[in-house]
Amino acid sequence: MNLFIDTNVLLSFFHLSSDDLEELHKLTVLIEQGDVTLWLPKQVYDEFKRNRENKLSDSMRRLSEQKKKPQFPQVCKDYDEYEEIRELQEQFGKKLSSLIDKVTYDVSERTLKADEKISELFDKAEFIETSDELFTKAKRRVHIGNPPGKNGSFGDAINWEALLDNVPDKEDLYVVADDKDYYSLLNEQSPKDFLLDEWGTNKNSEAFFYRRLSQFFKEHYPDIKLASELEKELAIRSLTESCSFADTHLAIANLSSYLEYTQAQVSEIVVAALTNSQINWIICDSDVQRFFSALVESHGELMKEDDREEIISELQRCEPKGAEDA
Repeated sequence: MNLFIDTNVLLSFFHLSSDDLEELHKLTVLIEQGDVTLWLPKQVYDEFKRNRENKLSDSMRRLSEQKKKPQFPQVCKDYDEYEEIRELQEQFGKKLSSLIDKVTYDVSERTLKADEKISELFDKAEFIETSDELFTKAKRRVHIGNPPGKNGSFGDAINWEALLDNVPDKEDLYVVADDKDYYSLLNEQSPKDFLLDEWGTNKNSEAFFYRRLSQFFKEHYPDIKLASELEKELAIRSLTESCSFADTHLAIANLSSYLEYTQAQVSEIVVAALTNSQINWIICDSDVQRFFSALVESHGELMKEDDREEIISELQRCEPKGAEDA
């Protein structure tokens, strides 16, 4: 089985728990056993190295923001609970500082669990150098407008040409990529017809696309389950299929515990907010408004422009109520 994992999916490993990463270790075992061949273009390797710091910097920033102390009105200082809370805050601050120091050290030393598991995968993968010939092919692809790729960027084109050149003929390809450059404008869950046709014509085989690694595992290796991602998927499904206001509030409460979402997950959530009346009609309820406002702020760049503008417009009509509540 020929497998390609795009850079954005590899970077998402930093959001997985230790248990999930242990499950991911099974992929390395499958590679060692010869069940899976993981193709690793140098372009992906370099992109991962370049963007690792950015991804972890954002995570560390969010962790550091937890240091912010809540403000109390002067009148609270006359109560015993105030002193108890202050003592708990001090303990929290010390523990958080210790945690930040340890995580910062592991980040700098590249000893995070995710670094370990990704290194395992890279060591077992079939490495593809970016030759001058490969770059020329990718450049031509971009210039004539063939997917994947956008705005003069050669990265995705290099990866695709690398796979076309190196995966053996008559062998299927399985692509895991949460990147709109690979997917249809008509249905973002389906790959571009051009890529399917090109692969079939050139390789005499089929190409299969997955937006999440958990989807690939579920179909081909159901014993490999990414626990936190599965829980998140179920929470998103509960929201998108909400049949009552109570269901919506419960789903929002469950989703509020997650800080990171993939592009596909963000799209599902936003589309649900715009099309499901059981969500849209109560979008100004404090918990629902707070969740979607935070989603726009943290993941707005992953949203389609029209969806982002529409959800912002929906939230803006809540402002008078928010001001009154405040």
